[in-house]
Amino acid sequence: MSADAPRARGRALPRALALAPALGLALALGLAAQSPVGAERRPARPDTGFAAIVARLSEPGGYFDTDNLISNEASYQHVLGKLDALGVHGGAYLGVGPDQNFTYIAAIRPELAIIVDIRRDNLLQQLLFRALFQLSRDRLQYLALLLGRPLPPTHRADEDIERIVAYLDATPLQPATLDSALAAVRRAVLSYGVPLSDADLATIRRFHTTFAKAGLDLRFESFSRGVQSYYPVLRQLVLERDLDGRRRGYLAREEDFQLVRTLEARGRVIPVVGDLAGTVALPAIADFLRERGLAVTAYYTSNVEFYLAREDKLGAFMTDLRRLPRDPRAVVIRSVFRFSLPQSVPGYASTQLLERMDDLLAAWDAGKIHGYFDLVTVAALPAR
Repeated sequence: MSADAPRARGRALPRALALAPALGLALALGLAAQSPVGAERRPARPDTGFAAIVARLSEPGGYFDTDNLISNEASYQHVLGKLDALGVHGGAYLGVGPDQNFTYIAAIRPELAIIVDIRRDNLLQQLLFRALFQLSRDRLQYLALLLGRPLPPTHRADEDIERIVAYLDATPLQPATLDSALAAVRRAVLSYGVPLSDADLATIRRFHTTFAKAGLDLRFESFSRGVQSYYPVLRQLVLERDLDGRRRGYLAREEDFQLVRTLEARGRVIPVVGDLAGTVALPAIADFLRERGLAVTAYYTSNVEFYLAREDKLGAFMTDLRRLPRDPRAVVIRSVFRFSLPQSVPGYASTQLLERMDDLLAAWDAGKIHGYFDLVTVAALPAR
């Protein structure tokens, strides 16, 4: 949403990267014996434990008017410094939506993450992401697989994110490369044991193909609202910075990418279909965490509460929030549109806010919250 967000088009590329599109498919995708993609040619035993947890915690899906393939919150990194200052670390992380969750996971380093969203499509997209983590050794391979681009003959795992973005911008989509990636993702997704219909598999393929065709110019879109010029494209989200000017997205540093990759490999990033103000998924998640002795340290709600307030469901949301086992430092992370707030940053259409869970519940109990504006302002923490 920032008009001056950094872009990487036109940056000079190393000769090796510039020659990459001419490589053969096997070399381009890294299908050598040690390649994760090559290994996926062998059938994998379904991960029934992961699938059982997904089934236990999920409920039937609901509707929202967007695929939400990427975030429209350019401000998503603006709370990271404050999270550090508050010591929000470990425990269990809850979140909604697509891959901005991975940046919060990388910053908080939880033992377990649960991505809960009312749209079943979000569960399907999270399975796509898990497959890409499984098939990728590093950030460049992850993005290349997602976007259907070939790999260069050689690259460093610790390559600067600007150079990775510049390489992907300069490298065209190759249909054969994408077809190989689609097939590898399908095999990986089927190995997770989550029951998937032909329509589900077609949706995962459609999502993957949409990323590949749009590349780093992919932009958030909705079904009933026009595309807004302030919605960031994928390139901008990857290159965004926190309030101290540091790039802290999960793709900015290899160690952060590997942390998320490890959690995904261990089945500790669990996608759940659920209503944040419902009577099924959130109570089930609360029980699940208590059984494992885990407390919530952070709960990223995006701007879901705006819609809950409009449907008069804030009371139900608070009831579910109160059920969760929570760390004394636990916070809610949210994004707010349409309001200019003390935490707002010029040039950004969204504002990222932090609020201690205990403060939020105390304000609700004290009758200080009468609607959405009260919800996002009464107990919101300063940006720094």
